[in-house]
Amino acid sequence: MLFRRASRVTVPLTALAVLALAACDSGSAPEPDRAGGPSVLVPGMPGEANRTLSAQEAAQQRVDDDSPNSADVDYARMMIAHHKQALEMTELAPDRAESTQVKKLAERIAAAQGPEIDAMKGWLEEHGEPETVEGGHDHRTMPGMASESRLKNLRAARGKAFDELFLTLMITHHEGAITMATDAKSQGNNVRIEEMADDVIAQQTSEITRMRRML
Repeated sequence: MLFRRASRVTVPLTALAVLALAACDSGSAPEPDRAGGPSVLVPGMPGEANRTLSAQEAAQQRVDDDSPNSADVDYARMMIAHHKQALEMTELAPDRAESTQVKKLAERIAAAQGPEIDAMKGWLEEHGEPETVEGGHDHRTMPGMASESRLKNLRAARGKAFDELFLTLMITHHEGAITMATDAKSQGNNVRIEEMADDVIAQQTSEITRMRRML
């Protein structure tokens, strides 16, 4: 049985060796099959146009160069504003929430997202990018952002009404942050931004599960 299994493996290996020798004889390696996989839209550097690459080329580019592209910069800018609204909501909890669990949750969210804001501001400064730009993204349209009318209702609520509205708004807010982080991971090029996006996804997915149990 062992001899038969070995003979089966030898045939394809021999075929591969012949193909390799043929490639060497021709004087050049086979061209990569650009059409063999899905294409990837790669955002360009700030101010540059997007490019379409094969999946293999996009992966190789990521290995060779993790220079920030426009998706990385947009993510940092938008997530700063997104986190700031979360902090605005958590600041209301100590005086308005009835549930001790809600108050502790708000403290944990603030403790996590405050330093994340500082990290993203530092990243933008390190790469020479301003925190805001004139005519930039309308933060009100970002996924999960609470409207001003919903925030007004939250400020006016007390007790159990506050707890329920806070949890409802924060779940939606977290879901939006996860959507943004997922997009940054697929469209961005910078390793540090990917790491920050991973942190957001892990932390906020866990908090969503906790908040749903509290409703």
